[in-house]
Amino acid sequence: MSTDDAQDDDTHIDIADGVDHQVAMVMDLNKCIGCQTCTVACKTLWTEGGGREHMYWNNVETKPGKGYPEDWEDSGGGWQSDEHSERQPGEIPNDGEYGGDWEFNHEEIFYDGSDEPLRPQADPEWGPNWDEDQGAGEYPNSYYFYLPRICNHCTHPSCVEACPRKALYKREEDGIVLVDQERCRGYRYCVEGCPYKKVYYNAVSKKSEKCIFCFPRIEGEGPDDTVHATACAEECPPQLRLVGYLDDEDGPIYKLVEEYEVALPLHPEFATVPNVYYIPPYAPPQHSEDGETIDVERIPRDYLEELFGERVDEALDTIERHRDRVRRGGESELMEILQDKNPAQQYRLGVFDDA
Repeated sequence: MSTDDAQDDDTHIDIADGVDHQVAMVMDLNKCIGCQTCTVACKTLWTEGGGREHMYWNNVETKPGKGYPEDWEDSGGGWQSDEHSERQPGEIPNDGEYGGDWEFNHEEIFYDGSDEPLRPQADPEWGPNWDEDQGAGEYPNSYYFYLPRICNHCTHPSCVEACPRKALYKREEDGIVLVDQERCRGYRYCVEGCPYKKVYYNAVSKKSEKCIFCFPRIEGEGPDDTVHATACAEECPPQLRLVGYLDDEDGPIYKLVEEYEVALPLHPEFATVPNVYYIPPYAPPQHSEDGETIDVERIPRDYLEELFGERVDEALDTIERHRDRVRRGGESELMEILQDKNPAQQYRLGVFDDA
C-alpha cells in the first residue's frame, strides 16, 4: 500500500492493560439522517422504566447544539456551580436538567375528535433534542449535522477511576466498561467524573447504569441465539456504524482509525482515549446571495476541530483526495470501506474467538 493510500507513520493502538482485544465502533456522520431509530432501539431494549426514564444510553443530537444532557460539553458538563446553585461532590442534576419527558394531547385528538394541534400537556423548557435541526450559520449558508453518541468505552475511563468502590471496570476480553451492580453503592462519582456524561444514576435502584455495548448480543445471546452487533448499529437504516475490534488488522475499523486515520475520537482533549470514532461530516460549499457556489466550506473547519481535534483537517483532506481519485475512474480501498454494506465486514465480532 502506497503512502498516498494510507498514512505511513507507526501505528498507535492504545489498549488498556489487562484487556485482550478492544471492541470499537466507527460512525460515519455523512450517513446519519437523524431518524433516532438507534435511540429507540436502545431505549426499548435497555432503559424502559424503573428509574431510567431520563436515560438515553444512545442519543442523536444536532450539532452545533447544546446536546444531551444540556450543555454537556461545557466545563463540568454543563452542571458547574453558579450563583444560584452549588453542586456538592457526587451531586447530579435533576430530571429537568437532563430534559424531562411530558405527555401530549393524544387522547383529545385521536379519541375525542378535537381539532386542537398536537401539543405538550405541560410547559416544558428543555428536553432531549430540544434544539434539533437548528444548527448555526445564516441563510443561505446555515448548517447542521447529526452526532450519535453512546458510551465511548474508553481505554482510560475516568468513570472507572472516579469510583471508590471499584464498581466500574473494563472487561478483560473486550474492554467493555460495565458497572458491577453488586458493588455499586450509588455514590455517583462516576456520573460526575465522565466528561461525556454517559453514566447515569437510577434513583429507584440507587445504582449507576450505562451503555453495556449490548454485550449479551455480541456473546451470542441475541436474536436466534447468534452473535449480533449492538442494537443501535443493526437497527440503523443508513447503516452508518461499524462494530469490531480496534486491533483486528484485517478489519475496517483498524484501517479507518490506524491506517487512513480518517476516523477520529470525540473530544480527544478529555484524555480518556475513546473507542468510539467518527468520520467527520462533509457539506456542500457555501453559496452567495445570488445562488452562486463559492469556495468556502459550509461547516467551518475550526468547529469540527473543536469536536474532533487538530487531526480533522488531515482526515477530511484524505477523504477528499480519495473521492477525487474515484471520480477520475481510479480505485480507493478507503471509499470501498466507507460504502461497504456487507454485514460480515461491518460487524466483525468473531475474529478472535479461536485465539
